[in-house]
Amino acid sequence: MVFKRLLGRGGIPLEIDTVIQSGPAQPGGILTGEVVVRAPERDVEVKSISLRLAANVSAAHKGDGDGERRGDTFDYPSVSGWFTLKKGEERRLPIKHRLKWESPLSEVKGQEVGVLLGLNTEVEAEGIKAQTDDDLVRITTTPLHEAVFDAFAAEGYALETSRVVTGTIPDTEYHVYLVQGFLLVDRSDGEGRPRELELTFRANPVGCEIYLRKAAFREKYWEKKPPALRYVAAHHDLGRVDFAEEVRRWISEVALRGDGGDGEG
Repeated sequence: MVFKRLLGRGGIPLEIDTVIQSGPAQPGGILTGEVVVRAPERDVEVKSISLRLAANVSAAHKGDGDGERRGDTFDYPSVSGWFTLKKGEERRLPIKHRLKWESPLSEVKGQEVGVLLGLNTEVEAEGIKAQTDDDLVRITTTPLHEAVFDAFAAEGYALETSRVVTGTIPDTEYHVYLVQGFLLVDRSDGEGRPRELELTFRANPVGCEIYLRKAAFREKYWEKKPPALRYVAAHHDLGRVDFAEEVRRWISEVALRGDGGDGEG
């Protein structure tokens, strides 16, 4: 455990460390951990402790606790607020937060995808107000995500990387102002189909809206990318739907699609 030492007005010290579960969480699942605070030299009144989950945190930002805000916020876990720490006292505040279904993914079946997620802790106590303990957070696929990725892999499309940008998918309900795209590359050199595809999920408690298009991965804005086809899948489809067959159909439809606007499949 590594404590960040904060000094308030008059040199009043407070030490704080945020510890996140070691294994990955899933969208819609529970993220757990704790914030540990202690007052090594005298009584300290802690006014508030707030947390925020962010995407696109710096690659160098691996728990350095340097107090800078980084990344695009997508969620706000909560912990207990106002209290007084007695001299020498240590208090552990549990984190138990249900992640939003639209939370971005940092890994797919154990494979890092180039997206770094972090939990930032902000504390205010007797003149202290600083960001500290920016810890990396792992969020991985649901079984439905994995079934879709596995079906693409079986068709020769390997997951290359991912990108998270600010924004929304037009005409789609959203609770996170971020869009994550996954770049899939055809390693089989199949004829008559796109070499690269861009896959986007919009997950919810029922399942996923799935958007598939010819890739334009360097383009940030949704409307400026090639047209996307929309598909839907439910969590309860697992074991009932042949996703291999579905994905073959999706790939064929995207390959045949012209340059018109977004459509629905």
